[in-house]
Amino acid sequence: MTEELRLQKDSGGTLADRIYARVVEAILRGDFGVGGKLPTEGELASRFGVSRPTVREALSRLRSDGVIETRRGSGSHVVAPGGAPAASTPPIASLADIERYYAFRSCVEAGTAAAAAEYRDAEDLDALRAGFEALGEAMESGRSGIEEDLRFHFAIARAAHNPFFLHTIETSVAPIRQFMELANSVTDKKSLERVRTVQAEHQAIMDAIARRSPQDAAEAVRLHVLNAKRRIFEGTRLP
Repeated sequence: MTEELRLQKDSGGTLADRIYARVVEAILRGDFGVGGKLPTEGELASRFGVSRPTVREALSRLRSDGVIETRRGSGSHVVAPGGAPAASTPPIASLADIERYYAFRSCVEAGTAAAAAEYRDAEDLDALRAGFEALGEAMESGRSGIEEDLRFHFAIARAAHNPFFLHTIETSVAPIRQFMELANSVTDKKSLERVRTVQAEHQAIMDAIARRSPQDAAEAVRLHVLNAKRRIFEGTRLP
């Protein structure tokens, strides 16, 4: 847990609300991956400067929202990166559903990237670059890079500074993860050529956000989503 998670006196909501928000931010930032263990109640209480019952209330909400789970003798672990349970999203049951999903993702993520290009700050760019580099390292080492990919896309959503965009991306975690896993199963994830292609798409998105070009950022995301769909349908490494 980093110093950034200390509560700000001017933050809104109850102490439990603010702890909830800070923990979710840490998860989305990549401080704790899926399966990662959170600090104990006592450690969180000490770092936030609050009572253990207040921390317990925040953790209870995180469990109810499907973000963490408590394992006997092992503490609290991350289940999903700040998102809602998979049941909150429509099931993918046909090829038509796949088409609809990618159409939805293109619209939402293009709008999110456009907003990120307009409202991002220096810290947002640092988070994007960190996510981009982590994803490249994961893919080049032959790992799936799914968690790192999610981290990159969450960084875009946070850079938009719009809670509605962030919430929509959060609640779409289940299908996004599902299709990332599917893409890895039908393509050669270890192919250096595939790594370079996917990362070039991410680079284009990041560059457009960095130079504050909403139109270019939206178009780069649309192309990335289209290529992601094509990689699944064609079962090839390249678009």
